[in-house]
Amino acid sequence: MEEEASNKSPPPHNIALLPPPCFLVLNPDDFPDSMKDRNSEVNTWMVDLCKRFVLADGIIVNSFIELESSFQDLEQLCIPPVYPVGPLIRTGPETESDRGSECLKWLNNQPPKSVLFVSFGSGGTLSLDQFTELALGLEMSKQRFLWVVRTPQENIAAAYLNTGKNIGNNQIWIICLRFLERTKERGLVVASWAQRVLVLSRGSIGGFSTTCGWNSILESVVLGVPLIAWPLCFEQKMNAVVLRDGLKAAIRVEENENGIVERGYVSETVKQLMEGEEGKRIRERIMDLKIAAGNALSQEGSSSKALAHVVQKWISGK
Repeated sequence: MEEEASNKSPPPHNIALLPPPCFLVLNPDDFPDSMKDRNSEVNTWMVDLCKRFVLADGIIVNSFIELESSFQDLEQLCIPPVYPVGPLIRTGPETESDRGSECLKWLNNQPPKSVLFVSFGSGGTLSLDQFTELALGLEMSKQRFLWVVRTPQENIAAAYLNTGKNIGNNQIWIICLRFLERTKERGLVVASWAQRVLVLSRGSIGGFSTTCGWNSILESVVLGVPLIAWPLCFEQKMNAVVLRDGLKAAIRVEENENGIVERGYVSETVKQLMEGEEGKRIRERIMDLKIAAGNALSQEGSSSKALAHVVQKWISGK
């Protein structure tokens, strides 16, 4: 074996044996559960989809070069080439109905950058234990908040997308009524849904606790809102790594051994984002990204050039 090894040629000098320092490190827990179970139907579908990527002439993504911390030339480095043409977010004029909504009127009366927006998206629900810890953590933080609440589930495994049994309404109402009474001077709870872009665009919003869906991230970047990363499932944990370690634009929550973010940690994380030194650094970083997002979509910006390049390829047929 030693003789065999000695006869092997050394690797070419242009092959990196270690990833460059700009690469992000993903732990096994950061990957979606479907990627860990090789026998699952979703895993089979994902592997097949990844194999099909190389058959494309190019891939258009809703991102922009300045947001991609690991690469600065996705067209040259990737096969097939990747064309970032974003950030593209859903916007539109406010209607009379929007302006008359309770949460927007409440936000308009709060001090600048003082409110934490807490939302787990259209499918994000929590277990009853996590729901309770979050409520008590928000109360302990003494910070202003707008919380979009969905009915909690009986346990963590059933929590996302309402796949389990809903907790009895009486139990929830008891928790909510006591919580609302104690926090009525600085918090507002909205049932089920709030128009995210309109909320994030309010001057009173100083932070956003998000599950790290890509649309939420782009909206926060475009509107300059610092983040608490609270991923639940799917690709959200991978996005959270990008946010915290790559972009330095978020604080990520930490779960205990039972998968619960405890009230004390919730409180300290919220206070750190809203008024701590780390929050100040994240706010500065997100403002830099906001400027970069605007530049990317300008006439001579990176995303505008990438889209023009794609169109030119379509016209030329190459």
